[in-house]
Amino acid sequence: MKTDWQFDVPTAGSKFLPPDARYMEALSSQGYAFEVAIADLVDNSIDAGAKDVVIHFLRDGDQLVSLLVVDDGKGMTDDGLDVAMTVGGRRDYADDALGMFGTGLKSASLSHASAVTVVSTTKRTRATGRRWLMERAVSGFQCDIVDPSYAQALLDRYAGRPITWQGTVVRWDGVKDFPKHGGGGQTDRYVQRTINKLGLHLGLHLHRFLSQDDFNITIAVEDVRTSTVYLAFGVEPLDPFGYPVSGDPEYPRTFLAPVPSVGDVRLEAHIWTPRSTVDEYKAVGSVIERQGFYFYRHDRLVQAGGWNNFRQPEQRLSLARVSVDLPDVANDVFGLTVKKSEVQASSEFTSALEKATDAEGRTFLDYLAAADAVHREARRRTSTTRRAVIPPGRGFDPGLREAIAEELPLIPHEEPIAVRWQKLDNGLFFDIDRENRTMVLNQQYRTAILGGRRGGLNDVPLLKALMWLVLHQVFEKEYSGSREKDNLQLWQSILVAAARAEAQRGGDDE
Repeated sequence: MKTDWQFDVPTAGSKFLPPDARYMEALSSQGYAFEVAIADLVDNSIDAGAKDVVIHFLRDGDQLVSLLVVDDGKGMTDDGLDVAMTVGGRRDYADDALGMFGTGLKSASLSHASAVTVVSTTKRTRATGRRWLMERAVSGFQCDIVDPSYAQALLDRYAGRPITWQGTVVRWDGVKDFPKHGGGGQTDRYVQRTINKLGLHLGLHLHRFLSQDDFNITIAVEDVRTSTVYLAFGVEPLDPFGYPVSGDPEYPRTFLAPVPSVGDVRLEAHIWTPRSTVDEYKAVGSVIERQGFYFYRHDRLVQAGGWNNFRQPEQRLSLARVSVDLPDVANDVFGLTVKKSEVQASSEFTSALEKATDAEGRTFLDYLAAADAVHREARRRTSTTRRAVIPPGRGFDPGLREAIAEELPLIPHEEPIAVRWQKLDNGLFFDIDRENRTMVLNQQYRTAILGGRRGGLNDVPLLKALMWLVLHQVFEKEYSGSREKDNLQLWQSILVAAARAEAQRGGDDE
C-alpha cells in the first residue's frame, strides 16, 4: 500500500534505558593486543604531562603476579578519578590530547586483566584509588574504593622512581596472558618475548615523544620475594622514517592533497633504502604491511602502513612510506578506531590523492612510480649477484617467506619447499621427502623445542629458517652425492645431540 514518505521520524516522548551490566564484558572484549593495551595506558600518562613512565612486571619466583604502569604526571583528584573510572566518563580533553573516547583505560585493562586498580595523587590532594573487578563490573557497575592507606603505600613504593610530588599507578592483577605455570623457564621466555615486542611497539608508535630529551619509558621486572630488579631498560625510539640514506636522492618530498572539507593535507613521501635490515624498517609487520600511510595524531603514530583503499599493497611498493599528520579539528574524512590502531579514511581523501602535487608539479602517482623503480632496480641487481632458490612454502611463517622472496631471486615455476612435523626414528632430527618436496622434522623433539609453548602450522620460525638455509639446495638436485650425504649425516648427528640436550634441559628446569 503506497503512503506518503516522512523525512523525519515522529516521536511520542522518551525513556531512560541504562546499559545492561554485560556492557562492561563487551567493552573488555575489544580485541586489544597486549602491547596495544599498554600503549593506551601510556597515552594517558602523556596526556597527564608525565616525563617518566615505568612499566613494571612483578613476579614471585617463577610466577608473574602483577603488571603496573607508573607515571609522574599531574595525577587525579578523587572526583577526577571517578570520571576516569566511569565507562565513557565525560572529561575535557586538551586540544593536543591522545585520549578521545573515555573508554581506553577500562577496555584496554579489562581485556587483559581480571582486576584493574588505579591510585593517584596530585600536589594538593591526598592519595585516592578505585578498583574494577571484572566479576563485579559485569554484575552492576560496582567500582571499589581503595583504602586510602594502601593507595598511599603503593604510591610511596615508587617514590623517586618515577613519582615525586604527584603521579598515578595503574595495577593489573589476574593478567590473562601470564603463564599459568612458570616452571621449565616458561616465565623467563614469556617475559623476554613480551618485553621485546612491547618495546618495539612503544618505540615505534611513540617515537616522536621518545626522541625528546625529557620523556622516558622504562620497562622493568622485579621479584617481589627478594625485591630484586633483574631487568630494566629504556625504550628506544623507532622512527619508521629513520633511514640513513634515502632510496632515491629526489626524496623525501612534500605533496599536498586537496581535500575540500579539511583543506590541503600534507603528505611527506619517503622511499626506503632497499634491503634495509634496521629495526626502524623491520619493526612494522611484513613487507606487504609496512608500506603505505603512517598516520599521526598529535605526534602519536596511530596507523603504521596500509593504503586505506587507495590501492592494493604490492611487493614492488615495499619501500614506499608516507607520513601524514591528521588535522586537529574533528572531521568526517578521517576516523580513528577506539584502539587508536587504524585510521578510516573516506573516499574524499583517496580521491584527493589522485590530484596531490608537490611544489614542482610532480604528482603523488609519480612518487609511487619512483618507489617502484627503486625496488625494481634493487631486484635486478640482486638477481645478477645472488643465486636463484626454491622458496619455502607451507609450514613456514609468512613473514619468512616474504623476506626470502625480497632478498633472493626465485627459480621460476618451481613448487615451494614445505615443512611438517612427523614421527621419525630417534636417531633422526629431519628427513627429506624429495618426491613431495617436503622437509620433515622429528615430532618427538617438537615439545622440547617449543619450550612449553603451543605449536601450530608455522611454529618455530627460527629453526625452520635455519633448516631451509641448510637444506634448500638439496631439493634442487635429483639425488645427493657422497660429499652431500656426508654433510647430511653430520647435520643429523649435531642436531639430534642438540635436540636431546634441549629435552634434557627442559626436564632439569622442571
